[in-house]
Amino acid sequence: MNTKQQRNKRRTRIRSKIAGTAMRPRLSVFRSNTQIWAQIIDDEKQVTLASFSTKNIKDAKMTKSDKSFQVGEELAKLAKAKKIHAVVFDRGGYQYHGRVAKVAEGARKGGLEL
Repeated sequence: MNTKQQRNKRRTRIRSKIAGTAMRPRLSVFRSNTQIWAQIIDDEKQVTLASFSTKNIKDAKMTKSDKSFQVGEELAKLAKAKKIHAVVFDRGGYQYHGRVAKVAEGARKGGLEL
């Protein structure tokens, strides 16, 4: 079983336990080697409410961890504008460590309750 299959197996196991509702949507994270994407999803209506990624950040001198933190903060700002205060964190099968944890920290600093 390769790495991608293992991650998808973990992702399926996580998603069976958590789901985003209108009251507490899901903050989903996807990580590649160079970029990180985060989006807030209402699973009941199957709609993406807000999204942000490192592709929206222009500062090239920042580290990947710093960019991840900023993605969390900016996503929290977008969520606040749409009156979303609490979310369920979905780590997407990745270890809660490094850049994935930085997104969560940034979202908390931006005012979201995880």
